[in-house]
Amino acid sequence: MEYVSALVPPVVMAALFIGVVRVIVKTQGGAAKSKEDAAVDAALARAESTRQATTDA
Repeated sequence: MEYVSALVPPVVMAALFIGVVRVIVKTQGGAAKSKEDAAVDAALARAESTRQATTDA
């Protein structure tokens, strides 16, 4: 029975890892992709303008 207790933690971790990967893959793209892309682009533009302002000053 020691082999069962030795195998349970890796099997549980593998199942959780597979679940996380599935969630990540399912949430990529879809209806909200353009909104997420726009938010990232806006954040990058703000960061770039802040960097330009600090270098010019």
